[in-house]
Amino acid sequence: MKKTLVLGASPNSSRVSFDAVLRLQRAGHPVVAIGARPGEILGTPIITGQPPIEDIHTVTLYLNAERQREYYDYILQLKPQRLIFNPGTENPELSRLAREAGIATEIACTLVMLSVQAY
Repeated sequence: MKKTLVLGASPNSSRVSFDAVLRLQRAGHPVVAIGARPGEILGTPIITGQPPIEDIHTVTLYLNAERQREYYDYILQLKPQRLIFNPGTENPELSRLAREAGIATEIACTLVMLSVQAY
């Protein structure tokens, strides 16, 4: 199982990030959710800020490119194996920085990846 950080998590059930947390949990992946405001997604707390987290395999983004800037150093210091740019989060600058740091990048939809067993 791949410990996943959902960056841009929201407790609003109409948001894709909410569904991503649920689907990752159901697939058995440990999930850490970081959002702009504290909250909860069916038992998974949404934390704020940039807390130290160990053993993150994947960071999946639900923030637009402009809002990602404040997280560049944070994402890179977590040293995930993979960074997923979901639709609307594409960012050539962060993608380049991640690849230079040895982090694989994908422009993909986490929900689709989970549904076709490609996560």
